[in-house]
Amino acid sequence: MSTIREKQINALKQMLNLNGQDNKTDVPIWKVLIYDRVGQDIISPLLSVKELRELGITLHMQLHSDRESIPEVPAIYFCAPSDENLCRIGQDLQNNLYDIYHLNFISPISRQKMEDLALAAVQSGAVANIQKVFDQYLNFITLEEDFFVLRHQNSDDISYHALNRGEIKDTEMEFIIDTIVDGLFSVFVTLGTVPVIRCPKGNAAEMVSKKLDKKLRENVWNSRNSLFQSEGFKSEPMSFQRPLLIVLDRNSDIATPFHHTWTYQALAHDVLELSLNRLVIEENTGRSPAGSVRSKPRICELNNSDRFWSQHKGSPFPRVAEAIQEELEQYRVFEHEVKDLKSSMGVDDEAEAEGLFISNNTARLTNAVNSLPQLMELKRLIDMHTSIATGILNSIKSRRLDTYFEIEEKIMSKQTLDSGILDIINDPECGLPEDKLRLFIIYYLLTNISDLDYNKFEAALTNAGCDLNPLLYIRRWRNFMKISGYQNNYEGGGTKTVSMFSKLMNQGSSFVMEGVKNLVVKKHNLPFTRIVDELIEMRQTTQTNDYCYLDPKQVKIVEQAPKTKTEFHEAIVFVVGGGNYIEYQNLMDYVKQKTSGGMNKKIIYGSTTLINAKQFLEQLSLLSQDAQ
Repeated sequence: MSTIREKQINALKQMLNLNGQDNKTDVPIWKVLIYDRVGQDIISPLLSVKELRELGITLHMQLHSDRESIPEVPAIYFCAPSDENLCRIGQDLQNNLYDIYHLNFISPISRQKMEDLALAAVQSGAVANIQKVFDQYLNFITLEEDFFVLRHQNSDDISYHALNRGEIKDTEMEFIIDTIVDGLFSVFVTLGTVPVIRCPKGNAAEMVSKKLDKKLRENVWNSRNSLFQSEGFKSEPMSFQRPLLIVLDRNSDIATPFHHTWTYQALAHDVLELSLNRLVIEENTGRSPAGSVRSKPRICELNNSDRFWSQHKGSPFPRVAEAIQEELEQYRVFEHEVKDLKSSMGVDDEAEAEGLFISNNTARLTNAVNSLPQLMELKRLIDMHTSIATGILNSIKSRRLDTYFEIEEKIMSKQTLDSGILDIINDPECGLPEDKLRLFIIYYLLTNISDLDYNKFEAALTNAGCDLNPLLYIRRWRNFMKISGYQNNYEGGGTKTVSMFSKLMNQGSSFVMEGVKNLVVKKHNLPFTRIVDELIEMRQTTQTNDYCYLDPKQVKIVEQAPKTKTEFHEAIVFVVGGGNYIEYQNLMDYVKQKTSGGMNKKIIYGSTTLINAKQFLEQLSLLSQDAQ
């Protein structure tokens, strides 16, 4: 079955091939691509510059940049139907920048805006130059085969802060919910399927679910214009299984985004701020004459074409360090074989070498030469991951992130702590103020502490230089929650420490791992994964028995789950208020566990935005300041 990433790529390729316009020759039609920032965010994680060129895109430019006229060339526009963008398209038509215009809007353009665009075309005399106008329904960003977010640009518009402001107006909330629903609708148009929807009651997730149900229902039952019956949006052939959409609210699990993680991808997002599958890291290039360290930025593209990244992005960091060393050793062996090929063949002079070229040894030399491009690519990837892992390792050591991770796992699994939380907060050598605050928030949410103890912690955090605004918001939020039930949602896996990186230490690693714990984590399900497990297998528990059940394909709206308990094989888990790589990887581990147990499950994880702990703290700080 096609993944959401593959389906979005196919839709983009169809658009870049002029939406299926017949090309009678094998020669590609050369085109220019004009996109806004939103369109760029959608394309960049999916198609490289090389792939764009193979599709005939000779130039790709920002819509609002200064662009010169390129006559006799078709232009593909890919942008949101905003007033600002439509005004700029009107200017392009007036200036006669291109020969033919293919206008593709990320989300549907309204009738009023379509009329404004038509008027601009008439006034500029460019009606004949506009080939077609398309609604693409691609208003989401796919980061992995099974992971998407709705927005990167202007993500504050639909952030946790935007949804939870105390002074928010009904019109503002309606705009946010409509924006989220439009993005989710695009996801299901691209997938070509209509889901069954489950959600908790009494929060933003319920508002999103009911509006999405209404939007899907209206389209499904529109026999003339249904997007789920047309030729362009067919679902998988003979697919009788429908997916389950589980819409969750960030308020149902506030602790997990603060958790110090231990896996490669989540650490990169937390420590190095991974953004749209791209990392920018500073590499040392030596010292200047004045003695200062020189550095230059290095852009690292992380995608599934990178075998190492695909295999290890969800692995614990110690395993990643070992894997990089193993790859480096294999590379060195291969490099040594290529360099020593001449001597190993017994070649001493040019004449003898010439004779050997017609011998059976020619095949060995040819194979070695043909392998050189692969060798160079392997070296590039090893260097890149070494740089990334070194940056992560430096943060682990300087901030003692392994200690924080181990303690937080024990808090979640309700184990006895080896050292006191207060001791860590008071230790000036243990982590940043941000790390101390994150640890205490998890401790505060998952344990019951007295007001006297709370005051001691608050004083210690203040002395450590922490911004207490997020904690003030958490305290108010905790008072509104049924905290005993909330705490029971966390089980934690616990950790154990194994012998110190035996392979690395014995074989001479490029990573100096002394002082870093080699932690092994027991597999466990986070709160959202536990909810998914119950809903996908249609098990009724006190946690999910009051969840709404919405089916857009039913004529009559019934919010109660049917009595027939049919398990779902596919689920889309969507978090309103922001998601993270910790939950995503936990869900993928759950899928692997089910698959190894003989149960075929597929889960796609999505969220309004992608946030790390630092960004979440900033949003809570803003909420606290709003309330003051």
